[in-house]
Amino acid sequence: MSETETETEQETGEHAAKRTTQQVECRRCGRKQGLVGKYDINLCRQCFREVARDMGFRKYS
Repeated sequence: MSETETETEQETGEHAAKRTTQQVECRRCGRKQGLVGKYDINLCRQCFREVARDMGFRKYS
């Protein structure tokens, strides 16, 4: 990275904002890894597979 890119990131705090966000966990089981966060679902992938059809998701293949 060039020196100007580093200065810009430090001024905006872009990376700092990502590090200081609240730790998100699965709403059903509390697991912190393998989260599906798109559309604010916040379920781990195992719980998502169990409830996806009830939520209206369909498997196409």
